[in-house]
Amino acid sequence: MRTDFAFVGVLLVAAFLLMGAALVAASLLRPKKPNKDKAATYECGMETVGDAWVQFRVQYYLFALVFVLFDVGGVLLFPIALAFNQLPAWTVLVISLFALTLLSSLLYAWRKGVLEWD
Repeated sequence: MRTDFAFVGVLLVAAFLLMGAALVAASLLRPKKPNKDKAATYECGMETVGDAWVQFRVQYYLFALVFVLFDVGGVLLFPIALAFNQLPAWTVLVISLFALTLLSSLLYAWRKGVLEWD
C-alpha cells in the first residue's frame, strides 16, 4: 500500500516540476514590449468612456452563489431520483443528509437576507 502512495507522490512531484519548467520557459521566451495600448482597458472593440471600474453590490454575488449551490444540488439529486427504487437504505440516508444540508444552507441564506431583492 505504501508503494501506491509513493507512485502518486512521484507523479505529483513530476507534474509540479513540469508545470514549473513550462512557466519558467514561457517567462524567459516571451516577448517583452510593453506599451500604452496593451495596458488600456478593452471593451468590445470600442474606446471606453469614463471609468471602466464598476462596483457591484455583494448581494449579486451571494445570489449567484446560492443559485450555483442549488443548481449543482439539483444536478446531483436528479439521477438519484430516477434510480430511487433500486438504492440501498444507507444510500437513501446519505442522500437525505445531503438534502438536509442543502435545506439548511437555504434557511441560512434566507435568514441572512441574501434572497431579499431591494
